[in-house]
Amino acid sequence: MEDCIFCKIANKEEKADIVYEDSDILAFKDISPMSSVHLLIIPKKHIVSIDHIEDQDQELIGKMFLVAKKIAKEKGLAQNYKLIINVGKGGGQVVDHLHLHLISKEPGQTITDQ
Repeated sequence: MEDCIFCKIANKEEKADIVYEDSDILAFKDISPMSSVHLLIIPKKHIVSIDHIEDQDQELIGKMFLVAKKIAKEKGLAQNYKLIINVGKGGGQVVDHLHLHLISKEPGQTITDQ
């Protein structure tokens, strides 16, 4: 989708502080972090939200969660992070491109409900 900021980031048309990338998934730092660690994990394929996933997206959606686990482990956050997906404007989704928030504190700090 040409007006989608996350598609532009995935296509390198907009800058982002990228922490992970492969052929299907991109992860980058949120520009308005809620915590000391706040990353966004997106599929490069444009999918508006969880309400828009199809059966053929099953592997891609699973891969998003495996990437989140890998990033958390590499950053020393294992068992100390949240994964959040907002769905639709009423659910707090600001960008109409499926994204997974990985939120935590720095290693050794405890995360609380936010």
